[in-house]
Amino acid sequence: MTSGSVVFVVDDDQSVRSSVKFLLSTVGIAVECFESAEEFLRTKPADRPSCLVLDVRLRGLSGLDIQADLKAKGIRIPVIFLTGFGDIPMSVRAMKAGAVEFLTKPFRDQDLLDAIRVALDRDRARREQETDVSLLRQRFGSLTSREQQVISMVVSGMLNKQIADELGITESTVKVQRSRAIEKMRAASIADLVRMIDRLKDNWEGIA
Repeated sequence: MTSGSVVFVVDDDQSVRSSVKFLLSTVGIAVECFESAEEFLRTKPADRPSCLVLDVRLRGLSGLDIQADLKAKGIRIPVIFLTGFGDIPMSVRAMKAGAVEFLTKPFRDQDLLDAIRVALDRDRARREQETDVSLLRQRFGSLTSREQQVISMVVSGMLNKQIADELGITESTVKVQRSRAIEKMRAASIADLVRMIDRLKDNWEGIA
């Protein structure tokens, strides 16, 4: 579940960094610790499933500042907040901004582990989805403009004859282009092709 993952811990309390690092080491999760927001923000985004365990109140930039900065940069790493204060408005703000969990110190070890597992699963699923969509974009990009037109009409429910009339080509030409497009997209069926195009529409502005 956590193989190949990494957890980033940002907390200006050395004892917290050490205890979290030790806890995660007991379950085989790699950890990188930072004592300030600025130190963490100088690092490169992880190229593997990851999450961020972040203290809300830090010297300098706060945990909420880090969350906002990452969002502005398009870095979609799941965040788990830690705080020594039961600040409800702050926790609401963090959760609305997409935080996975907001834990009050001292927190139960299992609560943190559960939150990290959820966060890593979420990031892994996001990465897999982005990889799949990227592959579909490549396949769609390999189609000719006419093949793209044809399959867009096919998935909208138009019949071959209707497509031929709309484009001013023969029905046999539509069939050939549809067949080539399905092959290039590696779709097992029209239903499979519809799912592919719908997924592209949901995740890519480059397709109408």
